[in-house]
Formats: sequence, structure tokens, C-alpha cells
Amino acid sequence: MKRIRVAILGQGRSGWKIHGKNFLIQDNMFQVMAIVDPLQERLDMVSKRYGENVDTYHDYTELFGRNDIDLVINSTPSYLHVPISIDLMEHGFNVLCEKPVARKASEVDMLIETAKKNNVKFFVFQQSRCATFYSEIKKIMASGVLGDIKQISISYSGYARRWDWQTIQDYNGGNLLNTGPHPMDHAVDLFGEGMPEIKCFMDRVNTLGDAEDYCKVILWGQDKPIIDIEISSCQAYNPYNYNIQGTRGGLVSDIGTIKYKYFIEDECEKQQLIREPLNDSENEPAYCSENLIWHEEKWEFIGEEFGTFEDRTSNYYNMLYKHLVEGEEMIVKLSEVRKQIAIIEECHRQTNLEKFIKV
Repeated sequence: MKRIRVAILGQGRSGWKIHGKNFLIQDNMFQVMAIVDPLQERLDMVSKRYGENVDTYHDYTELFGRNDIDLVINSTPSYLHVPISIDLMEHGFNVLCEKPVARKASEVDMLIETAKKNNVKFFVFQQSRCATFYSEIKKIMASGVLGDIKQISISYSGYARRWDWQTIQDYNGGNLLNTGPHPMDHAVDLFGEGMPEIKCFMDRVNTLGDAEDYCKVILWGQDKPIIDIEISSCQAYNPYNYNIQGTRGGLVSDIGTIKYKYFIEDECEKQQLIREPLNDSENEPAYCSENLIWHEEKWEFIGEEFGTFEDRTSNYYNMLYKHLVEGEEMIVKLSEVRKQIAIIEECHRQTNLEKFIKV
């Protein structure tokens, strides 16, 4: 079985805890050849984590000239994603870049053009598209049991105070760029063709940086459902990640459980519009209501090897492996990533938070 030889830039939360640990699980498909990190204490852990035969570097440019690396994982800090990805591709490397891939749609265009010009491949690590629970939600929606979908509410919220580099605008921080690519990727996928209308609200609540930690985005379009995206750090009572409203039912979901219910029109009493006041069986004024026959169903994540967070990473890399080795199509298109970044860019334009850092 062919193994994809990889180099990982960065051994922080993403480079080690998401990518590195996954490669150790899926080592029959991927082989870690090199690790790059400017911090020596992280490089000192490489042999213990990956084995003795993995090379270490302080700077990614030390990879230049190597021809034994099939893919470079760019898990550097967000503000470095664009320049480092471009530099790598100009030196002949295929690149998988962490999110947010960029701050502006024009930067995504530059990345796509650089890949074409240098005849290399460029990918963005939008692993939430591969989450098992999301695939199940799409199946339920496509089945038609919920009827026509009128609103999709997506919430990636909680209560948290932050003071790290990911709260700073100059570092491409803030909830919309840090966490937003997960729900925004789903929103772009569910919206479908075309660019949505956009309305955004942002604020700073608990953060010590100058970027937002409260964000509400509303997307809509003709013959499209309203998509309500919330990424809040001041949500003390966590809502469902998903709440979907349809003409014949609804669905709520977190990353491990989906519950949905629906009625079947043929099982309902036929009604007609009336203008006269309603009375009950005792001739008392009554509220207009009926007892629908609800069909309720539930899906729960069952993963023997991976948890609900890890399965999306595993599924993404399975897809990437099949693309690189067998030529199968990637389900996450760069055109969709570009649309996502264009939406985020418009959100920043609408809100235009003044840059300041609390002291």
C-alpha cells in the first residue's frame, strides 16, 4: 500500500494534536518524514512521538530541495497561511493548509493560481465537511421527510474568555476566522449555488484582544433557506449545534446525536381556512390547534476507533489519500472555500471593528 510522505509545519494544537496524532493512527497511509517548528522544546519531542527517523527543522525553507515529500501540512499561525503556502508551492510542494486559509477572497485566488502555475496541488483542511453527523443530517434533509427547509440555525458557541494570539486581528484572530470556518463551510455547502445575501453583527465581550468573540451571520437568497450562524463566546447555556425547521418537521443535533420528527400529510385531518370564531366541544372560545401524529427518530454516533471530533479528521484524510493515490474527487472544492472567505470578508467589512487591545 502506497504511503503519502508528509512534512508538518508546526507542532502546536493543530500540527500535533490534530494532524500529527492522526498520522500515527493512519500510519499505513501516511508517513511523517519531517517536522518544522521554531521552538526547540517541541522539536525535542519529535523522536518520542514519531520515531527516530523523522527529520526536524526550525524553518520551513530548510525543506527546499527535498524530493521525498509528497505533501506539506501548513499548520502555522493563521496570518502566515497565505505567504508560506505560496512559497511552498513555488518550490514544488503539494500543500494542505489549515483554516482559516486566508482573510480575503483575493488571497484565495492567489493560492489557486499559484498551484496551477507550479503544477502542484493545494488543499484546505475543512474537515468538518467530513463529520459523520453532518453526513447524516444531509441524508435526512435529502430524504424529504422534513419537507421544504425554511431555516437552518448553526451554533458553535459556548462561554469562554481568551487572551491568546487568536484574539488579535493582525494575526487573523477572532471567532469568525478561528471557529467560523467549521459552520461557514457547512453553510456554503447547504446554501448551494450562488453568493448569498449577508448580514453580520460582531462584538467584543470577554476577549482581551481586539478581534470579535461574538459573531452572528445571516445568509439568505431567493428560493433558499435562511441560514443563521452564531459563533459566540458568551453563550452560557449551550444550544444545539444544529436546529433545522421544515414544512413537515424539524431536526436538532449536536456532534454526537441527531433527533428529528416529522408528520405525514396523509395521516392528518384535512383542514380548510375559516373566518368565524373557533369554539371547542363545550362551545367555549378555542385556540386553533390540532394533534398531529409525529414520527420521531434518533441517530447516535458510534465510533469504535475514533471519537466524534477525531472521526472528521480521519474521514478527511481518507478522502485526501484516495484523491492523491486513486484520483477520487475531493468533496471540498476550492471554489467553495473561496466563497466562504468572501462571506467572511464581507462580514468584516460590514462590522469594521476598531483595532484596540484592552490593557
